[in-house]
Amino acid sequence: MVLKHLSELYKYRELIWKLSWGEFKLRYKNSILGYFWSLLEPLLMLTVMYFVFSNLMKVQVEYYQLFLLMGIILWNFLSRSTNIGLFSIVGRPDMIKKIYFPRDIFVISSCITALLMSIFESIVFFIFMAFFRVPLSFNLLYAPLILISLFTLALGVSLALSALNVYYRDVQFIWDVLMQAGFFATPILYSLDFLPETMQKIVLLNPMSRIIISARNTVIYSTPARFEDLLFMFASSVLFLIIGYVVFSKLEPGFAEEI
Repeated sequence: MVLKHLSELYKYRELIWKLSWGEFKLRYKNSILGYFWSLLEPLLMLTVMYFVFSNLMKVQVEYYQLFLLMGIILWNFLSRSTNIGLFSIVGRPDMIKKIYFPRDIFVISSCITALLMSIFESIVFFIFMAFFRVPLSFNLLYAPLILISLFTLALGVSLALSALNVYYRDVQFIWDVLMQAGFFATPILYSLDFLPETMQKIVLLNPMSRIIISARNTVIYSTPARFEDLLFMFASSVLFLIIGYVVFSKLEPGFAEEI
């Protein structure tokens, strides 16, 4: 069943790419700065956050600019992919009602759109790395595994949210609140050592915490990713994908009637 569905999705790979690229271009249409916003947005967030936490709250972290920027970029990917995914079904009523193809291609394309935006943001990050003369190491090879876990996690959450939002429009408002709370509950602005030991264990139950920490360690601090972190990230992201797929599959038959 799953393999058959994956085979069907593969047949629509060109459509998925066209939807992804089309959504990406649409986001910067009629914008004076255009794609430059992908570079400017994380810089603006970095400036504000860096001033507050490095000067007012006296956070002492090596390469804090890179530390903070990495967290912002990875969190932005989750935020964008899920927010775009939320409206990937309800935002296309004509296509859902009149044309048949796998509905989850809209959700997949929303995550790819978010990935394209994050790739642009990463340009700023590596420029900063060069500026601060941070050396790259072979531990960078862990990065693709971490990013795959992040994409899988975002896709699973987006599948569930997109389906639930068709039936319950309050989902979008609840998710917005959860994302705002999650931003501060995840070690984006501070290191894990900033928290009490008991609180650290709770924070590490959040897959995004391990993803961000592991990405920082491997890219910025040239430290190999811990096996238990990689295992937890992979297992939790696959679990979210399975849950998201099940929720989406159960609710998909009623999409056309509810929209």
